[in-house]
Amino acid sequence: MQNERLKFINPEALPASSGYTSVVEVRNARTIYISGQIAMNKDGQVVGAGDLAVQTKQVFENIKGALAAAEASFEDVVKLTFFVTDISKMQVVRDIRDQYINTINPPASSAVEVRKLIRDDLLIEIEAIAAGSL
Repeated sequence: MQNERLKFINPEALPASSGYTSVVEVRNARTIYISGQIAMNKDGQVVGAGDLAVQTKQVFENIKGALAAAEASFEDVVKLTFFVTDISKMQVVRDIRDQYINTINPPASSAVEVRKLIRDDLLIEIEAIAAGSL
């Protein structure tokens, strides 16, 4: 089903994209900004110390909860920004991400390797922007 609020564009003038969309146009929607989520559960405990896959799953579950609180879902996500301590392991992140996002029309995204996050035992942080129904 085509979402009337969102148009996913991969212009021929840009390099081919793989696993993300180069341009997402949003029309007649409310914008939802989700702060960077880390691998902490609702009790404030780090989940998956030393395990990027487990931490990434927890982060996506946190984003899922944030989206639900705003009456939105991953279908509404138009942009993801990844902050990882080891960019060479990005495929691990993508494999988990693909369990949550619409892989036919994936959101725009950026990935940045960082030296460290807010805590030494965290390996990833992800922020999201969604365009929900008015």
